[in-house]
Amino acid sequence: MNVRRLIPTTAVAGAVALGLTALSACSTSDAADGSNGDKLKVTASFYPMQFLAEKIGGEHVAVTSLTKPGVEPHDLELTPRQIGSISESDYVLYLKGIQPAVDDAIKQSGVKNTVDAATLTTLEDHGSEVSGHDHGHEGEEEHADEHGHEEEAHEEHAEGDGHNHGEEGGADPHIWLDPVKYAEVAKGVGKSLEKADPDHAADYKKNTAALVAELGELNTAYETGLKNTATKTFITTHSAFGYLAERYGLTQQGIAGIDPEAEPSPARIQEIHTIAEKEKATTVFFETLASDKTAKTLAKDTGLKTGVLDPLEGITEKSQGADYIEVMKSNLTALQKALGAK
Repeated sequence: MNVRRLIPTTAVAGAVALGLTALSACSTSDAADGSNGDKLKVTASFYPMQFLAEKIGGEHVAVTSLTKPGVEPHDLELTPRQIGSISESDYVLYLKGIQPAVDDAIKQSGVKNTVDAATLTTLEDHGSEVSGHDHGHEGEEEHADEHGHEEEAHEEHAEGDGHNHGEEGGADPHIWLDPVKYAEVAKGVGKSLEKADPDHAADYKKNTAALVAELGELNTAYETGLKNTATKTFITTHSAFGYLAERYGLTQQGIAGIDPEAEPSPARIQEIHTIAEKEKATTVFFETLASDKTAKTLAKDTGLKTGVLDPLEGITEKSQGADYIEVMKSNLTALQKALGAK
């Protein structure tokens, strides 16, 4: 992440102390109050984790997200109250590497049932240019056992490509934008909720299976919808779509890097211009939670269109859908239009 945004560990430690002191004076979380009865108090770091917790936990959980709608997750600074509420949670679900302030606070919270979604699937290194490595170009490869189980190849790539393009160690945390990886995380979350709350294990198992099936249908829609396109290259202001690109045989060209606010260099802008002409790319995508200034400037300079490709870090009234599944379907439609799907 952008170093300027990091909150020093000492500051977090002080805030933890403040938060714990403040607990007697306020509710432990916005959702976890007396009205929730015996529900499992779940703290989720940001929307993709919140969605999993709510879908799998169902009526047995009271979920609080540390990142409010409309807040760019990378920018999050925790209040003492929020840090205190983490310590009072029964279960914490987060994704290490997205929000350093959250990572530090959770480490110091002492919560027994703490789950890092990054440990439930394989993370890879993605730079501003991420290609599909021909995954999905051939029928047999694309439908490797029809369920997108291509993890062996992905693991080899993750461990063996030797590149370190991302920020702080290179691992790209945007795993939720690949429905197959997100389903893997969902399975792990389901199992961990069963252990944390055995009395409702059967419901967690059932809810997990339903969500995994829904994500399987989403994966099939992407495979089918992006199989035949005029170009395989898309340009984005936020290099969040590396896993999605690799899953469906596409190439992501990021104007900047994984940090959505990073300013691109003049050399990179010229390079993008050249790539757009060569690869017949039509559209510069920007996201809903960050400025569209860079995308519009580049589009004007290159004669490209602009469009929205949502990295799903939060749901707001500007989102093209009410939840993860709906927005992912909107993303598919936007990609099909930009890539010239046949």
